[in-house]
Amino acid sequence: MMMAKVLVVDDAAFMRMMLKDILIKNGFIVVGEATNGNEARMMYQDLKPDVVTMDITMPEMDGITALKEIMKYDSNAKIIMCSAMGQQAMVLDAIQSGAKDFIVKPFQEDRVVDAMNKVLK
Repeated sequence: MMMAKVLVVDDAAFMRMMLKDILIKNGFIVVGEATNGNEARMMYQDLKPDVVTMDITMPEMDGITALKEIMKYDSNAKIIMCSAMGQQAMVLDAIQSGAKDFIVKPFQEDRVVDAMNKVLK
């Protein structure tokens, strides 16, 4: 299995840490962490990660807007949305805008790994 490079995007340091732990434990490489959509967009261009985990609600630029910006830059971008319960409408919008999958907080390790493997196929 190739070591996939992941950019983790979330405004909450605790959430980034949880996700990072799951990813690293399962053989993924976390190449960067962004705290808002604006950072995510710039870091995507710099780091060219294989996958992005994108939080939906963030300051400055939310995850849906960042997703659309990244998809404009790279139509093959593999982005997994991270949503809280009750954000179904936004998740749907994200999927229609090009997100490959979504994971729900609190993160469950097997679900995160499944989503990663699915989008990397």
